[in-house]
Amino acid sequence: MPLTTADKRAAFRKMHESGCFVLPNPFDVGSAKALQHLGFKAIASTSAGFAWSIGKADNHVTVDDVCAHLTALCAAVDIPVNADFEGGFAREPDEVAANVARGVRTGVAGLSIEDSTGDKANPLYDRALAIERIKAARTAIDADNTGVMLVGRCEAFLWGQSDLKLVIDRLTAYADAGADCLYAPGIKTREDIAAVVKAVQPKPVNLLIGASGLSLNEAAELGVRRISVGGSLARMAWAGFMRAAREMAEKGTFAELAGGYPGGELNKMFE
Repeated sequence: MPLTTADKRAAFRKMHESGCFVLPNPFDVGSAKALQHLGFKAIASTSAGFAWSIGKADNHVTVDDVCAHLTALCAAVDIPVNADFEGGFAREPDEVAANVARGVRTGVAGLSIEDSTGDKANPLYDRALAIERIKAARTAIDADNTGVMLVGRCEAFLWGQSDLKLVIDRLTAYADAGADCLYAPGIKTREDIAAVVKAVQPKPVNLLIGASGLSLNEAAELGVRRISVGGSLARMAWAGFMRAAREMAEKGTFAELAGGYPGGELNKMFE
C-alpha cells in the first residue's frame, strides 16, 4: 500500500533525528524511480538538474515549472522528496510565502529557501530581509500543520563570500526564524563543516558533498545529518550523453554507445 503524503513527511522528520543519510538528487521521474529502486530512503530535487532536463539554465525556471516537476516526483515515488525551491521565486516575504504554500501542495516532505539574489554585485539579501523570508516560509508551511521541513540555506560560499562567521550568523538566525535544517552549500573543510554543525545544533545540517572528498562515515563523524549531491548526478548523465553525441557528430563513429546501461535492466526496473 503506497505511503500517504503525511506518512512520507513523518518518515522524513524521523530520518533527521540521528545518524547521517545520503539524500541524492534526481533530475526527472525516471531517475527518481531509479534512486528508490537502489534503496535510498529519501530524495531531493535539484534546480540545476531539472532546468537542464527542460532545456533551460539553472535559476531560469518558473515556479509553475518547478511545482509541476515536484508534483510529478512526489507522485512517482513512495519515499519523501525534499524540494530545491531556490529563493522561493520571489523577493518579498509575502510572495515567498504564497509560493511556498504552492510548493507544499505538491506533496513534498521538505523545502529549502536560499538567501541569494542572483545579482553578482549584491549576491545575498540583506540579513533582515533574508530572515523575514524564512519566517514567511515557516508561516506558510505551518498554516495547515503540514509537517513539511523547512531548510534555511546560506549561499555565501557559492558566491565567493567565504566568511564563515557571516555564514554561521545567518544560519543561526534562520534556525531561530523557524528553519528545521540548515545548509551552506560550498563549505568543504572539516573545520568549517564541524563549526557549522556545532553552531546550529541540535538542528540538523545538510552537506553538499561537492569537493570535500568526505565519505558518508567521515561526514557523520563531523555531525552532519544528511548529504546531498546537487546537480552532480545530472552532470554525470549529461557527460555520457555528450561524449556519445559528440563522437557521432565529430567522428561519425559510435563506440561510446557500447557503454550504455542495458535497456533490459532499465525496463525491468521500471516495470
